[in-house]
Amino acid sequence: MQDIEWRVTPGLTDYATALRQMEERAAGVAAGSEHELVWLLEHPPVYTAGTSADEAELIDPRFPVVQAGRGGRYTYHGPGQRIGYLVLNLANRGRDVRCFVHALEGWVIAALAEMGIAAFRAPGRIGIWTHDQSGAEAKIGAIGVRVRRWITMHGFSVNLSPDLAHFGGIVPCGIAEYPVTSAEALGAAHAFETFDAALALTANAFLESLTCAR
Repeated sequence: MQDIEWRVTPGLTDYATALRQMEERAAGVAAGSEHELVWLLEHPPVYTAGTSADEAELIDPRFPVVQAGRGGRYTYHGPGQRIGYLVLNLANRGRDVRCFVHALEGWVIAALAEMGIAAFRAPGRIGIWTHDQSGAEAKIGAIGVRVRRWITMHGFSVNLSPDLAHFGGIVPCGIAEYPVTSAEALGAAHAFETFDAALALTANAFLESLTCAR
């Protein structure tokens, strides 16, 4: 990780502001004038629409709705949710977008395991899954990326302690059959500092997996 900037921004960062800064960094990375970036932050309540968003899945637009430019459908971001944006150059890391998404899922799963949360991939459902307190499968994290000229943007969101009722304004990621959950709802550790430390602990393994995860 020595050549990658690891940035943690406290407080709430406006989504549009973060998107603009991420695009500027991506342009710098593509030009070779900026370091790659892992950016951990938190947003005020917002619904973001991916390139496959279906307006029928926007049930109650109680918060601002922003076109994100990433893949996927509608997602909620808000306080208590750790957002991770990655601006990485895949030209130097295998040029494999599916591998990148798989590795990103694996990174979040490994970090959650460090916190005592058993998370997993679900066939046919992008994202991070676990079992809620009733034993049902529930989504604890979302993955949404954009890759342009082999430079990645966007990344993951993990529910540490958000207001889960805020997800009720959308069909999260277009999946209505399964609930969402959080580390707090599972009775697990949910401080940002704890999760960030778990991400840092497992970051090198994530980077090593970028050229070989399948």
